[in-house]
This record gives sequence, C-alpha cells and structure tokens, in this order.
Amino acid sequence: MDSKQTVLEAIIEEVATDLYNKWSSALPLEERNDVAFQAMSKNAQETTLFVIQTFMNKFNAAADELKDK
Repeated sequence: MDSKQTVLEAIIEEVATDLYNKWSSALPLEERNDVAFQAMSKNAQETTLFVIQTFMNKFNAAADELKDK
C-alpha cells in the first residue's frame, strides 16, 4: 500500500485486481488481446468502485435505521 493511499483505496485496488484476474482468466484464448484486457481493467475498476459504494451506502442506511429504533 502506498503511504498516501487510504485503506479503502487499497482495498478497492486489490478487489479490482482480483476481479480483473477472474475475468481475464475466463476469457477464451482467441479473444485475449490488449484491447480486451484494457477494457476489462477499466470495467473491473468501475465495477468494484460501484459495488463498494453501493454496499457502503446500504450499510450506512441500515445502521442509521437501527440507530433510530
């Protein structure tokens, strides 16, 4: 982890890398090329960020709801 990188940023980067690796290993050999790998890398970053943000929003909303009870 870079000293300027937050823990959350490091987690997002690690999860995105894992997702990219999963997708790229599942790609048929004849479809593997630089363009496909670049697109998967970008999509893995965007998907990971979306999923983590959505999870955090739902988690915080549920915590607020429980706190109000």
